[in-house]
Amino acid sequence: MKIKAAVIRERGGAFLLEELDLDEPRDHEVLVRIVGTGVCHTDLVARDQFIPAPLPAVFGHEGAGVVEKVGARVTKVKPGDHVVLSFLTCGACPACLQGMPSHCPSFLPSNVAGVRSDGSTTLCKGDEIIHGSFFGQSSFASHALAAERNVVKVRRDVRLEILGPLGCGVQTGAGGVMNSLKPPIGSSIAVFGAGSVGMSAILAAAAVGCGTIMAVDVVPARLELALELGATHAINSLEQNAVEVIRQLTGQGADFSLECTALPKVFRQAVDCIRVGGTCGLIGVAGPGVEVSLEMATILDARTIKGIVEGDSNPDIFIPQLIELYRMGRFPFDRMLKSYPLEQLNQAVEDSEKGRVLKAIVHP
Repeated sequence: MKIKAAVIRERGGAFLLEELDLDEPRDHEVLVRIVGTGVCHTDLVARDQFIPAPLPAVFGHEGAGVVEKVGARVTKVKPGDHVVLSFLTCGACPACLQGMPSHCPSFLPSNVAGVRSDGSTTLCKGDEIIHGSFFGQSSFASHALAAERNVVKVRRDVRLEILGPLGCGVQTGAGGVMNSLKPPIGSSIAVFGAGSVGMSAILAAAAVGCGTIMAVDVVPARLELALELGATHAINSLEQNAVEVIRQLTGQGADFSLECTALPKVFRQAVDCIRVGGTCGLIGVAGPGVEVSLEMATILDARTIKGIVEGDSNPDIFIPQLIELYRMGRFPFDRMLKSYPLEQLNQAVEDSEKGRVLKAIVHP
C-alpha cells in the first residue's frame, strides 16, 4: 500500500516526506494507522549514525495508532483496536521468557537492523529499498507495520494521539523508578537530567511516594517544571555543587539516583551523591567507547550501580499501568508534550535538540 513517511537519506540529513510502498502484514504482523509518534533522542542518534542503522531509512519508534489489518496468525489485537508500539525482542530467550525483554540479547539487531529477522524489508520506493522495521515499527509515517509482539493494546477512552511516548522514553524514565529501583515510600531520589526521560522519572517518583525528589539540570525552565510535576527540590548544577547540595538535603546522601544524560561527569556525580547502601541507576546511553572514572572506595561502601534499558519494563503490562495512573491524575506526562504535524518533523527535531520542548509528538 502507498503511505507517506519521513525518510533519512544521508547521515545527519533532514527528514524528507515521501510516498513509499509498505508491505502487507505477514502472519504475525499488524498494520497500524499512526495518529501520533514521539520524537526520541534515539531517532536522532540513528539519523546521525551513532548507532548502526542502515540508510535510507524511516525512523520513529514511539508510535500510537489504530489497527487496520492483522496477519493470519495474530490473536493479540484486531482491526479497530487502539495500540501503542514499543520495542521489539525475540520472545524466546531466557530474558524474554523471564519477563525482562529489554535485556534480550537480540535487542540491537531486532530494533536497528532496518529489516525483518529473515532479512526482508517492509518498505520500498519503486525498485529502491528503504529500510524500515526501526524498533519493529518505523512510525514517522502515516502507517506502520509492527510485529504482534511489540504491539500493546490500550483502552479506547484515553487520547490515543498522546500515548506514543509511553512506548519508549516515558516508560524508560518511569520504569527506571518503578521497575528497577523500586524506592520505598518516603525515600529520597536524585534525578540527573530533567529531559523527557528524567521528567518521567520524577513523575514516577512522586507517584510511588518518594519523600525527597531532587531534580538536577542546567535549564531553569526544566527545573521549574520539575517542581510543578512533583520534585521537592531543584538543583541547577551550573550554579551549585549538586553532590554537596544533595548530601545537605538528605543528611548522608540520597537513597537512590538516576543518571539520564549519558555524560560521564554527571554519572560520577550520580554515584557520588548516594548514601552507603544506596543505588544509582544508569539510563543515559553513551556512545561506544565512552568511559567513566569512579572512586573504588565509593562502590566498596555497599553502593550499587544498576544499568537500565527501557525501564526494565514488560510493555504489555507496564504501559497500561502508566495509562491508569494518568487517568487517575497521578502521572500527568502530557504536561511535557508539544504537538506538530508530520510535515513539521524537522522543526520538531530542532526544537527538541535546542531544548525548546521536552517531548515533541508528530501527527500524520
